[in-house]
Parts: sequence; structure tokens; C-alpha cells
Amino acid sequence: MESQLVYLSDLNFNLDVWKRELKFQEGEMDYFQEKLEHIAIRNPEKEVLVQLESFQNKIIREREVMGHLRHRIRMKKRELAQSKFENNAEILFQEKQVMLKDEMATFVKMHYELKEGMMDFFLKYL
Repeated sequence: MESQLVYLSDLNFNLDVWKRELKFQEGEMDYFQEKLEHIAIRNPEKEVLVQLESFQNKIIREREVMGHLRHRIRMKKRELAQSKFENNAEILFQEKQVMLKDEMATFVKMHYELKEGMMDFFLKYL
């Protein structure tokens, strides 16, 4: 029984790390949004505004995905809390956690691709 609780706490730890990572990335998106607003004021040319709008749309979509992932994390934490004393819970949650882990890995990869594109844009127009 003790090893099961340790294992479930490890899963809970992963969820907490992912939650913090999403919070950090959301803060970055706030900062980037602010920088995009500065560029819009300084460079009202159509070409710049088209690129800027594209980044804003990507930020909106990224925030939607962040909300979805945060919801999945909350639901997973509830499941973990409810099943601490069930038999074979570690097997069940290991299988379920893999999907969320893959979603987080994909999100992080896409986030950093967006971030790199925005940094290039900022270097050019800030």
C-alpha cells in the first residue's frame, strides 16, 4: 500500500510541475501580447499588422489550449485524490497520464516554436 501512495504522489508531482509550466508560459504570452501592442503603435504598416494579427490569433489559440490542459490537470488531480486507496490505481493512472504527458510535450514544443517566431518578429520591429 505504501508504494502505491508514493507512486500516486509522483503522478501528482508531475501534474503540479505541468501546472506551473502552464502558468509560466501564460505569463510569457501576457508579456508578448504587450510587446505586440507596442509594435502596432510604432509600425502601422499593413505588412506588419498582418503578421501581428497572425501572432495574436496564435496567442488566443494557445490560451485556449492552456485552459484545456489546466482543466485536464485539475480533473486528473481529482481522480488521483479519489483513488489513493483503490487497488491497481497506479496502473490505471500510468496509462491515463501518458496521454496527458504527450499533450503537454506537444504543447511545449509548439509554444517554443511560437516563441521563437515571435522573438524573430520582435528583433525586426521593436
